Amino acid sequence: MRRIVLFLATNLAVLLLFTLIARAFGIDQWAAANGTSFVGLLVFAAVFGMGGALISLALSKPIAKWSTRAQVITQPRSEPERWLLETVRRHAQTAGIGMPEVAVYEGPEMNAFATGMSRDHALVAVSSGLLQSMDREQVAAVLGHEIGHVANGDMVTLTLIQGVLNTFVILAARIVGRLVDSWLSGGRDRGGAGIGYFVTVIVLEIAFGIFASMIVMAFSRWREFRADAAGARLAGRGAMISALQRLSATYGESSLPKTIQAFGISGRLGTGFKRLFMSHPPLEERIAALRAIG
Repeated sequence: MRRIVLFLATNLAVLLLFTLIARAFGIDQWAAANGTSFVGLLVFAAVFGMGGALISLALSKPIAKWSTRAQVITQPRSEPERWLLETVRRHAQTAGIGMPEVAVYEGPEMNAFATGMSRDHALVAVSSGLLQSMDREQVAAVLGHEIGHVANGDMVTLTLIQGVLNTFVILAARIVGRLVDSWLSGGRDRGGAGIGYFVTVIVLEIAFGIFASMIVMAFSRWREFRADAAGARLAGRGAMISALQRLSATYGESSLPKTIQAFGISGRLGTGFKRLFMSHPPLEERIAALRAIG
């Protein structure tokens, strides 16, 4: 539950920060006072909603490297590092994407992630725990899974979905805020927005933001099945199933920073209401889906 709260808090904090910035600089007050058109309000929402998501995508690689202290392999210093680079290179060529940066980060759990702005400028990182706990066939499958994320454009698609939803949240909250403020004032022109407008906007951004997070997480779960299928194509279905089974033996809380946990190969299990905010489907469902292929 703590992870869900932190995830929601991060997304809602971004929306509320934009709201406070708009109010501090008088943008909201000016728009409410001048009766900005729907098109103008939509542009405002899109700038803040899409802008924040695109900035997040642009900074994803440097933030991921910094937050995990990942060491990018530029010149392999050992045979395992050479094998790691060669395996990623082979998967990337087969998938038809540019060679990603390859990195290793210190972490006891078995995990890996991929991020970046485009298919040809990505980062694939694996934990030291994964390299120590899996055999090479399983590691190759995990790397195929991550290359699948890159080839499918999952990072960009997830960013666009988040941006569109943020735009909707900002737009809808302000439209309803104006209606509530007008109702509270009895339709009188007060020369600006009242307290009803600002309270409504903040409350609805929280409520709509929670709903938007459910949609984002639903897409995140769906893309894991696609990435598993890519890993099976690149490294073999048996190897991908074996890797997921190995992950299930030590399923637990990830040490990845909260900002990139959705990009890891595994995530924390949730049941009931918590399942709506899971970034990954249960491993047993992913294994069953792979077994059903072909």
